[in-house]
Amino acid sequence: MFEEQRDFAFSAYKEARRFLCEHSDILIELEHFMATTMFALLDSAREEIIRDYNEASRLYPFWQNYPPDDRGRQPVGDQYPWIEVGEHAIGAKLPRLLAQKFVIYDYGIPVGPDERFVLQSEDIRSLTEGWTDSLWLFSDIKSVGPRDDAMHAVMSHNQITGSGKWNRKSDGVKNDVMIAKGQRAQHDFHCSIPPIYILSDGRVVPVINVVVKPLYAMISPDNPQGGGQPLSKITLATIPNGLLLEEGPRYLQQYPSLLFPGKDDKGMNPLKLRARVDFEILKEIADWRIQVLNMSGE
Repeated sequence: MFEEQRDFAFSAYKEARRFLCEHSDILIELEHFMATTMFALLDSAREEIIRDYNEASRLYPFWQNYPPDDRGRQPVGDQYPWIEVGEHAIGAKLPRLLAQKFVIYDYGIPVGPDERFVLQSEDIRSLTEGWTDSLWLFSDIKSVGPRDDAMHAVMSHNQITGSGKWNRKSDGVKNDVMIAKGQRAQHDFHCSIPPIYILSDGRVVPVINVVVKPLYAMISPDNPQGGGQPLSKITLATIPNGLLLEEGPRYLQQYPSLLFPGKDDKGMNPLKLRARVDFEILKEIADWRIQVLNMSGE
């Protein structure tokens, strides 16, 4: 099975990559399309998302003796990690919401973000002028509290697409090493995701990366109704495909600090170092790459 598609995939991939390098506007349009579609679908389920997200706080008596483990460095201890709340109250809804607009395929791949769906629709075919009718949506749910509400997201090497070069048939797809560049430090970033997949049925599937970042508020336990961590807002960030980052328009060359060092220490495997993606720069590239849904009402 590992080799039965290699000959076909090699030639199809090289042609698809060449096409998208020459027609970067198609990738940008697909990303714009998914950014606005994701915003509209989450907005349509706003009341349901708020209800389900906030239920976690109301169920406190049932888990207060078994709270989730603290995450991050030197946690203060006055809040609970809400990662799984976001993954279930928001991430678990994505397939049902996306099914309103697309045919969904849950193809298995061994690495990638938490949520990944191949989406097929006539809208995609129309946007690409018949070139493809499918894309692979990669999305991560990254819940944060008010102290961590920075204008960036920490991304692993398995959550960013790269240059995706496939020079020799036997080699498979390889990404060039990116640089995560900060004001005082920088490091190599070894992203592992190709910019395009060729499915066994022949479909060309570019990867579109939309980060979903819920922010929860922190209500003090001194509040008359007790404390809680209700949903405050959801930020959507659309990260450019690796071909846009490195081939054209070469966003990494135009904006060298779009990726900057993550929060890993020097003992981390250098091949797995994370990088932060700067939301302010994404917004400078295009306003639609950062969108915010207010979710503070019930």
